[in-house]
Amino acid sequence: LLILATAPLAAIAQTESEKFHALLKADWDWSMNEFPQFAAFTGAPGDYARWTDESRDAIEKRKAYTRDLLRNVQAIDREKLSDADKLNYDLFLNETELAVAGQDFPGELMPIDQLSGIQQSVASTVARYPRRTLEDFETIIKLIQNAGERIDQETALLRWGLETGYTPPAITLRDVPEQVLNQIVDDPNQSPILVPFQNMPATIPEADQQRLRKAAANAYESAIKPAYKRMHTFLVNDYLPGARQSIAMGGLPDGEAWYKHNVKVRTTTDLTPQQIHDIGHSEVKRIRAEMDKVIESTGFQGSFEDFLEFLRTDPQFYHTSAEALLQGYRDIAKRIDPELMKLFGHLPRTPYGVIPVPSYAEKSQTTAYYMSGSPEAGRPGYFFANTYALETRPKWEMEALTVHEAVPGHHLQIAIAQELENVPDFRKWGGYTAYVEGWGLYSESLGEELGLYQDPYSKFGQLTYEMWRAVRLVVDTGIHSLGWTRQQAIDFFAANSSKSIHDITVEIDRYIVWPGQALAYKLGELKFKELRARATSELGDNFDIRGFHDACLENGALPLDLLEAHINNWIEEQKNQ
Repeated sequence: LLILATAPLAAIAQTESEKFHALLKADWDWSMNEFPQFAAFTGAPGDYARWTDESRDAIEKRKAYTRDLLRNVQAIDREKLSDADKLNYDLFLNETELAVAGQDFPGELMPIDQLSGIQQSVASTVARYPRRTLEDFETIIKLIQNAGERIDQETALLRWGLETGYTPPAITLRDVPEQVLNQIVDDPNQSPILVPFQNMPATIPEADQQRLRKAAANAYESAIKPAYKRMHTFLVNDYLPGARQSIAMGGLPDGEAWYKHNVKVRTTTDLTPQQIHDIGHSEVKRIRAEMDKVIESTGFQGSFEDFLEFLRTDPQFYHTSAEALLQGYRDIAKRIDPELMKLFGHLPRTPYGVIPVPSYAEKSQTTAYYMSGSPEAGRPGYFFANTYALETRPKWEMEALTVHEAVPGHHLQIAIAQELENVPDFRKWGGYTAYVEGWGLYSESLGEELGLYQDPYSKFGQLTYEMWRAVRLVVDTGIHSLGWTRQQAIDFFAANSSKSIHDITVEIDRYIVWPGQALAYKLGELKFKELRARATSELGDNFDIRGFHDACLENGALPLDLLEAHINNWIEEQKNQ
């Protein structure tokens, strides 16, 4: 499609800039057509009733397209572009080169793990779809009707991966069959997939509402339910018994090279696993010293381990209902909102909310996560808080978590990026994990400036979360590069953090199935802190924290080296003023 769309460019476009922007538009249009769920997520026009085709043939065609795309990007003369387009070019070229390099590693053969996959994404996709008009609900029904084929495609990929030696570790898959069963219900109206049909807009006549509910139930019964049953049978009888017993990425074909690739992609650095491991140990030691100071300030009598046990088990630190937990997060968020103007000159227009992690996924899901909104789709951003096992959700972690997932963390940063003007769409909707998660963790350190962490337990919670990310550097590289066992990783985490054993186990299993992803947080945060310290030192009394933060965010997500270059330029501009 790209070749067809761009072949006549030489005759039409007279400048390299015109060629480049035509290429970007052709690629974005291709993406919106190829990935209809992504189109719906962004609010762009598209055939929302289709699912992304995950057949072998479609996957191979997408890989060929990306290789052609790289050749077309490389044919653009970068030196003839404006400074703004040189940045666009560098980012687009980098993304495309990494995508082509990643084709050496067939991640498509492991489409399911305990944290993600079609066993969760049908319901979450439907929940994100527009549902303002009768036509919107008709589209969702068609999507549900088409979901059976999509589920079967995922099962086929799992089978292909099993046959060729590409599976997640068996230990991490223990809850996946139950996750599939959670989608199989006797009464379609109790399915999480059909939740949007329970409360339709009053503008849709009651007769149409009844017709839509019946059609949705029929689509569930005829398409989704039997496909999930087939998947569950395969998982129980074949996939889990045949899944690999090793936990390191090196247990996969060419796994060591794959892990190095993941590290480069996630961190946007050339650091080796050993270098990252050493940085992790150094940070663990530094943060531990800060923790000891906080413990001393509380007057607690006992060892560090005793204090961790106190935080994990004392009833005063826990809510007794899911509603109280959610309300607690909402109260914190609303306390933060008016303080943001102290630290930021530019704030996003897109609102956000706090809602629970869906019940069908909560057991194996992490403590919280963020889902971005879309002004075009009329969807706010959402901070999802896990209300499963309330005895593992302490109050002292709530302020740091809210700052990370909502504001000034993910929601503020991502919403600002989506609202950028005069930048290509891929920059509004793309991202670099080291930047995005690094900003989220850096935001946690802003809590005191926002009036948070007033009691020592919340401050310890903030340090616990920073320690959590430092531990990640140690255990992720330990597991995937240095031969650590799963229990060794759990024990190291538990010895250095007050997080519950349930949370720790979920986290370690996350690092096992998402190799390298967890490295991005701490390395990104350290870069933001380094740049702030440099700006503070060089500008002295002329340092403006609002201007610094706006400069960090004004280009959207960047690789860490480009972020550093941009802030260095900003510092020089401030000096000249």
